[in-house]
Amino acid sequence: MTQKILVVDDELEIVKLVRAYLERAGFAVVTANEGSQALAVFRHERPNLVVLDLNLPGMDGLDVCRALRRDSDVPIIMLTARIEETDRLIGLELGADDYILKPFSPREVVARVRTVLRRAEGTPVRPEVISAGGVRLDLSQRAASLNDQPLELTAMEFDLLALLIEHPGQVFTRLQLLERAQGTAYEGYERTIDVHIKNLRKKLGDDSQDSHIIETVRGVGYRLRRENA
Repeated sequence: MTQKILVVDDELEIVKLVRAYLERAGFAVVTANEGSQALAVFRHERPNLVVLDLNLPGMDGLDVCRALRRDSDVPIIMLTARIEETDRLIGLELGADDYILKPFSPREVVARVRTVLRRAEGTPVRPEVISAGGVRLDLSQRAASLNDQPLELTAMEFDLLALLIEHPGQVFTRLQLLERAQGTAYEGYERTIDVHIKNLRKKLGDDSQDSHIIETVRGVGYRLRRENA
């Protein structure tokens, strides 16, 4: 079944270019040029992934992301300018899965769309259940729970947590976490791991300075505390 992508940007030339490359790659594409229109198109078309520009007129990309996350876990890739670093981090905290900096290559957009979709919908290598520190991950169903209560995780958060649980005590750099969790790693994007870890800790009730599940290794990266294995 053909996967459908919603592209949201007020720059018509960007929409036209991204649409052409995505359609050439075999995706169906629907588009919107502003925030409220994007939400209407999303409700009608139910795309598999949203490529969302942050700098939209009226209802901006952060508001759109927030609205989408209220009732959907659809993968979201943000398009941002380099000067919008704070907004990028806010977008990730709201639940966006990835971001691409403008100016960009349309081939990169296609590659990142494929990677995020693979991460969100792919089948784990080993269909099994793993657990640590009260967290239980069903890899075959991609379901998570904390102390027997359902735990809502984004695809990236699930994969990061699974990787850490499967390798207790092993220290991963930010680039290694990006590469192992999503299959690709780009220089300059590794700090987004910090936002995903922050979100994970908050959901796990582990966001104090003395985190008891996910440990920060200063100057290196992160690891699962071995005592939680």
